[in-house]
Amino acid sequence: MACYDCSKCPAYCCSYDRIGVSNRDIARLAKHFEIDAETAAKRFTKDSADGPVLRHQKDEIYGSVCMFLDIKTRRCTVYEARPDVCHEYPDRPRCGYYDFLKWEREFQADQKFVPLKHG
Repeated sequence: MACYDCSKCPAYCCSYDRIGVSNRDIARLAKHFEIDAETAAKRFTKDSADGPVLRHQKDEIYGSVCMFLDIKTRRCTVYEARPDVCHEYPDRPRCGYYDFLKWEREFQADQKFVPLKHG
């Protein structure tokens, strides 16, 4: 049983600088958008030292988040076609950010409190 509730999180994992994608992930996104894989790679990824990563968009909470995050609802817009790394996250029974968020909300006595990233 998981010890976290993603629906209560402001999508922290989507703020990771490098959300790696495989050729299989790009093909899945291409199919989702009904475009070819080369176009999908150009449109949705950028190169990093470790291979292709998803592009980002500006975000008021974290500064920058995955381009597929709806910044109003804090939900993935390509959930069914999301990369494997997103599908597998978190890869352990507890999400450290969710535990931190629960603690902060209790400490602040505000169930909607979101610790902001500065810098």
